[in-house]
Amino acid sequence: MAPVRQRNAKGANAAEIEKKIKRGNALRQGSSWRGSRLLVALLLVALSACGTATWLYVTSLDSDITETLVSQGELVSPQPRVYSVQCSEDYDNYKRYPGCTPQKCGRAVTDGVVTREEAQTLRRLAERGLALAGSEGGASILDLHSGALSMGKQFVNIYSLFPSRNRLQHHVQKSTQTIELTINLNDAGLCELSSPGSATRTNLIHHRRYFGEQLKDVFTQEDFQLYRDVRGRIQEVIAQTFGLDPALMYLTKPTFFSRINSTAAKTQHDEYWHPHIDKVTYGSFDYTSLLYLSDYGSDFTGGRFVFMDQNGNRTVEPRAGRVSFFSSGSENLHRVEKVTWGTRYAITVSFTCDPEHAISDPALPRGIHG
Repeated sequence: MAPVRQRNAKGANAAEIEKKIKRGNALRQGSSWRGSRLLVALLLVALSACGTATWLYVTSLDSDITETLVSQGELVSPQPRVYSVQCSEDYDNYKRYPGCTPQKCGRAVTDGVVTREEAQTLRRLAERGLALAGSEGGASILDLHSGALSMGKQFVNIYSLFPSRNRLQHHVQKSTQTIELTINLNDAGLCELSSPGSATRTNLIHHRRYFGEQLKDVFTQEDFQLYRDVRGRIQEVIAQTFGLDPALMYLTKPTFFSRINSTAAKTQHDEYWHPHIDKVTYGSFDYTSLLYLSDYGSDFTGGRFVFMDQNGNRTVEPRAGRVSFFSSGSENLHRVEKVTWGTRYAITVSFTCDPEHAISDPALPRGIHG
């Protein structure tokens, strides 16, 4: 019987060992699963953190707002609110004009130069002028100085679509036929094409007749006088703020009305939201000002003006009658938020220290006595 007991003992030991092996495998599998779960959890945390960082980055690109310099509800009057910044080295690359070239730089905001009633009058002027045409995209301009007006995907001159001067002849070779094109460079620096036997000239002349008839109902001498008065006041407050001689400041181009809404851009001219430096973009600018003709929050959303500084971004919320002005160098890199709802109206009024880049105040063309 002893051998039988021995075999039974061996069988019992074998069964016990097998149980231990299975238990060990189960423990290892459990440990492996717990390790996998820990790894998955860590990956989820990492992905969540990455996603949060990405969201914050994308959100910051969209809003770019860290500080509001002046809100729409504030009334900054009678003295401007001034924010000084160090002048950039940009001005070393340009001829200096004593009494005008920026010696101290910055940005300022005031609600004490133009009344809300005057802003409303100028807005109605802009509405009437832009109603003649307008861009297919979200940004339209009206320049009373040159007559430039957005129309579809191009610009037209509402004062004179076919000036007799600055006419060039250009030949385009197409297959074996040469087509002669006339290129007219109008006062706004815009090109218009016509060819013999085509309807192009007829269509443009038709537009000219249309505008000529309509301008009498759109513009008045009183409108233009208010425009000139407001321009003079803006020039004066810029001179006082930056310690300049106003007689050494000159109005320059482009100076224009703008209308911005949420319509998708159709051309690069509609993409107003890109960061830029006025001195680099326009060359002649030394001081830039904006007169707002509508209210952020009630007339439109988005569309705030953003100064993009190295240590953060700072915004000005438009208010009808508010004037924001600044030195035009790279110390004032800026952009405009995309308008998300409503319509934003403003006037850009720019000044130069170089008399060669000066332009005159606008005047109604002869024959228009609205």
